[in-house]
Amino acid sequence: MARLDLPCDRRVGGIRIFAETDMKRVVLLVALFFVVVAGSWFFASGPTTSLRIVSGSENRALEPIIRRWGAENSVEVNLTYLGSVDIARTLQEGSQSEFDAIWPANSIWIELGDSEKVVKHEASILRSPVVLGVKTSIAQKLGWIGRDDVAIEEIQSAAEANAFRLAMTSATQSNSGASAYIGFLYALSGNPDVLTGDHLADEEVQAKTRDLLGQMDRSSGSSGWLKDSFVENMQSFDAMINYEALIIEANQVLEQRGQEPLYVVYPANGLSVADSPLGLIDKGDADKEKAFLALQEHLLSDDVQDQLLSLGRRAGLLGLSADRADPEVWRKEWGIDLDRAIAPVPAPSSEVIREALTLYQTDLRKPSLTVWVLDISGSMEGEPLAELKTAMGLLLDPDAAAVNLLQPSRRDVTVILPFNSGALSPLTIEGADPSALRDAARQVDRLRAGGGTDLYGAVIVALEELSKFHQDGTLFDYLPAIVAMTDGASDATNRKAMLDALQTSGFGLDVPIHSIAFGNADTDQLRELSDATIGRMFTAGSDLAKALRSAKGYN
Repeated sequence: MARLDLPCDRRVGGIRIFAETDMKRVVLLVALFFVVVAGSWFFASGPTTSLRIVSGSENRALEPIIRRWGAENSVEVNLTYLGSVDIARTLQEGSQSEFDAIWPANSIWIELGDSEKVVKHEASILRSPVVLGVKTSIAQKLGWIGRDDVAIEEIQSAAEANAFRLAMTSATQSNSGASAYIGFLYALSGNPDVLTGDHLADEEVQAKTRDLLGQMDRSSGSSGWLKDSFVENMQSFDAMINYEALIIEANQVLEQRGQEPLYVVYPANGLSVADSPLGLIDKGDADKEKAFLALQEHLLSDDVQDQLLSLGRRAGLLGLSADRADPEVWRKEWGIDLDRAIAPVPAPSSEVIREALTLYQTDLRKPSLTVWVLDISGSMEGEPLAELKTAMGLLLDPDAAAVNLLQPSRRDVTVILPFNSGALSPLTIEGADPSALRDAARQVDRLRAGGGTDLYGAVIVALEELSKFHQDGTLFDYLPAIVAMTDGASDATNRKAMLDALQTSGFGLDVPIHSIAFGNADTDQLRELSDATIGRMFTAGSDLAKALRSAKGYN
């Protein structure tokens, strides 16, 4: 047998002694051997398939469970979080969707979006009631502590009497808002066996629902973002309608900070429940289907269901036995009621849901007052400005906006404020008259790029436009918002003047500035604007239309 004979310096007592340089070669060869073996093992045991799941933001806390399963089972799992309407829209693409599985908060969004019937193996993973979370001190003052009979009408009366500032997600963008809204309709229709088109057409029901929705002080397109912003800005909010699970998450953070927790109120009438169905988008891929079914089985296993309980999610039946639920998570002093029989309102037909959401968007919701601050500086020349015009054209076209349930109502006010080195003349559109909106779209289409970028100065002008409504006392009869879009860094000359204007306007810090970063925008500047006003920063990437649409979903 041939022997590998390396050069050496000398022999000592018959033992071969290697030179230092030769020893290094041996070590290198051994290391190389292990690298090759380890690399072969890694690639052999790496992901054998992948799953792309689109989910509601309320499931973000469950992501570590899913990623751990993926790592243990050689499946690369990627989760994308979208609002309910966007989730339904992805289903309309059928098997051509970029996603392999869908996980909305409620099965109604599968019913509304799955026109090609591509979803299979749908199963509910967990449940969470949509509840009112209100600061405990306010619940105490209202006499709600320990009560199980607080009805929708009583919540409405308290909000109307300014007992608390209330936040809720948009019913046409997020499931928690949609579920609450459907619950309102049931309660104000007298809790019928099933909600019908006749109930929606009832003028008295419409008037009561319009008044109730008029008590909302802040809207959002995401349940998760609403929870996070509430926790970070307790001085600005008093109550929110959201999932029981997210109220629990919020309280855990608030308690750690030594802040006042929220008290959970389960509406005695009109209670809705998210059923969180996970379904496969059938593309004929056997490997993906096998991986999906294994993941679904894992999530429904007793061990994982117990983990979900520890995260404040109701697993299995809606009623939970005390011996399964950790009392440190399901806290009675927070109003969590495990003994309560959770009887959700029955889901209406998909046709009635569509009709109800359209009615919400076009008539019943609190009207929007939106100032669009749009960058038309020189850097927007060419394709960027063309994208901006297309995106605004889609928002200003009622039919195109209706595809995303963003059509204007007859009570909305829209202000378009282009800017470059300075703010241009604002264009104001009141209501939803198609001819006025088409004319506004034509004026946007005539915009030309040029000049520098003074976003701060433009925001000052936007505040001046809003002040007109503040002076006559109608500003907060609307859900006001500024949406500021730019593709660059702003000249900082007017930064201090803008921050001063926010402080001295009398309303500036109560009006969210939602910012959209496009191209080479300075995200630090935009984040400062949004953080100061409890707004959200959106990053457009290659889809400016989607970013503008998402921002609009927040008011």
